[in-house]
Amino acid sequence: MRLTYNHLQYVKFQLEQILVSQTSSNLKRGLKNRHIQLIGMGGAIGTGLFLGSAHIIQSAGPSIILGYAIAGLIAFLIMRQLGEMIVEEPVAGSFSHLAYKYWSPFAGFFTGWNYWIVYLLVAMTELTAVAQYIQYWWPQIPAWISVLFFFVVITGLNLTSVRIFGESEFWLALIKVVAVISMILFGLYLLFTAPAHSTESFSNLWTHGGFFPHGFEGLFYMLAFILFAFGGIELIGMTAAEADNPKKSIPQAINQVVFRVLIFYVCSLAILLSLVPWNQLQLGGLEKSPFVLIFSKLGFQWAAHLLNFIILTAALSVYNSGMFANSRMLFGLAEQGSAPKFLLKTNQQGIPYYCVLLSAALIFLCVLLNYFAPEKALSHLMYISVAGLVLNWAMITITHLKFKKQIKIHQTKTSFPALWSPVSNYLVLTFIALVLYIMCQEGFAESVIFMPIWTAILYVIYRINASKTIR
Repeated sequence: MRLTYNHLQYVKFQLEQILVSQTSSNLKRGLKNRHIQLIGMGGAIGTGLFLGSAHIIQSAGPSIILGYAIAGLIAFLIMRQLGEMIVEEPVAGSFSHLAYKYWSPFAGFFTGWNYWIVYLLVAMTELTAVAQYIQYWWPQIPAWISVLFFFVVITGLNLTSVRIFGESEFWLALIKVVAVISMILFGLYLLFTAPAHSTESFSNLWTHGGFFPHGFEGLFYMLAFILFAFGGIELIGMTAAEADNPKKSIPQAINQVVFRVLIFYVCSLAILLSLVPWNQLQLGGLEKSPFVLIFSKLGFQWAAHLLNFIILTAALSVYNSGMFANSRMLFGLAEQGSAPKFLLKTNQQGIPYYCVLLSAALIFLCVLLNYFAPEKALSHLMYISVAGLVLNWAMITITHLKFKKQIKIHQTKTSFPALWSPVSNYLVLTFIALVLYIMCQEGFAESVIFMPIWTAILYVIYRINASKTIR
């Protein structure tokens, strides 16, 4: 029988599992349960909610609330699928490792490198947003200077111990979680204490052109952009190898996703759009945050400044998490033999410092982007990130189908089973197909066309790496 490269890689993978577990032990399990919970919550709150929602409100009106509920359900189903797998195998590389093991070596190679590239783009997106929030206070400061400053700070944090990363992300995430809840309570107070003939009213959700002011199409064609808001939730999977008790903390964090969606997205946007009618907001584009503009319009300038600070910490939190995810995925790829072995080196604190530095070097391109094209930087990065994110989620749900097939063959049970599988898997894939269609219709066909090209590029690189390995 002739052994193909896939056969050789599979045997090699099985033999290397002991070495992998020893290498993974170099990563310190310094993330406590409270770190995991807040990282899970914080990953769902970033520019997708605070900044990207401006563009969606213009197109969808109050129906944006329903859009976030739909996308949140899809995100929750994906998280349960991912959760079932990583609770059974909490290793570095997360779903790249799982795709490698249960699907094929190329699937693991593709998933890992695609995730790494996407999170580079996400980190650049958040870093670009930080510059825009700084300019809310000091418009004279060039965007690239703010980007450079926070780039140095966050890179430094990620080169210290994982516990310090966990603490920094815990407090950054706590600020925005408390802020969103406080903002909801403050908004409710304004609504219930408003005078009888005031413009602040829940009726604003349906009296200015209806709940669907541009028809259902207005919402339908925004689903691709709404999807971007949930791009950080799968970060929980990247913490598995460094969590103290992943079998307890990860299911807890994943099960809270549905409540986070209801509170952070549905409730906050419903209250904000009740305070000020959607068609009275002069949003002007992606660079305007509806959260800041609404409170400014109500005359609470101090609240707008406070909220801008909170949004700033939200973007920094997602960027901080993105840097962490980048380095751990790269570490997992090196364990699989899909990235250079020197990336497996860790310092005494268990930090894969070469992975952090390589990721940081590419994120530095964001400084150049903000120097040469500051006005268009955020929109370009968001559109490209959505394309990569769609591929990541598709790979997760297909890998889960492969995983369930193996579980069924071996007649074993998992401790945290996904909901409604395999129906939920096909529902997710259908939603992803709709998102690709929307991207084509909304002028981003180039991003969709680039997907098979990007897949082909990675396949060529994979085969080149394969030929070197066989020799």
